[in-house]
Amino acid sequence: MVDPTDDTRVIVHRKRAGISVGAGQFAVAAADLLARQDLAFWQQGSSGQRTLCLSEAGRSHLRRACAEEPETAFLHQHRDIVEATVRTETGPSRVRLDAEESPLDWLRRRKDRKGEPMIDEAAYQAGERLRTDIMLAGLLPRVTARWDAVPAGGGGASPSEATDRMVAARQRIRHAFDAVGADFGDLLLDLCGFLKGLEQLERERGWPQRSAKIVVRLALARLAEHYGVEAAARGPAASRGITTWRAVVIEGGRA
Repeated sequence: MVDPTDDTRVIVHRKRAGISVGAGQFAVAAADLLARQDLAFWQQGSSGQRTLCLSEAGRSHLRRACAEEPETAFLHQHRDIVEATVRTETGPSRVRLDAEESPLDWLRRRKDRKGEPMIDEAAYQAGERLRTDIMLAGLLPRVTARWDAVPAGGGGASPSEATDRMVAARQRIRHAFDAVGADFGDLLLDLCGFLKGLEQLERERGWPQRSAKIVVRLALARLAEHYGVEAAARGPAASRGITTWRAVVIEGGRA
């Protein structure tokens, strides 16, 4: 924001644990240059204070500039790439993930006007549980050829075991959709199964802009209620810690 004591300087603020701290300053002329290059824009606050905000082009430029490897700069520019640790047969491994692949991850990372996530942890866990069941149930159409790997050892799951797992997942999905209702069921299938974003949901359903996030919140809240997932433990459970659902890890064809 513009320094209230010197209108030729811009103060950079950064929030840590809900507290705003100073993170440097630079000239207003440099801020105006960013605005002319469409990398940022000025915004007038309700109190009359001018603030400088990054534009989408600015965020894209920043992601590209911060790429550690030149060959991945273009990928970082057009995707929100994060590093994560996953379990493999040889132990933990660091991998790069597209954080924008799942709308649930996007909703959990985005903040509202109050600085709170657009969906809480209970809604996210419920959505991920439904997403895993949809994958296990085989409800999504295949877009590539299927190349089943031969098990390395110990024998793979028999067709009957795979069918039982698929049937069980479909039963859980049917119970969940019965609990949330048909309208929310179709929405959750598009959100958690086909990974459709909020804008696509609004466009396909003819909804007003920025209305999908409200309906998605309601749908995920009802789904979390069906699964019994809560953001915080209540009653006697509060002294024992929170029990949350964890994703199923399939190894060697066994769940």
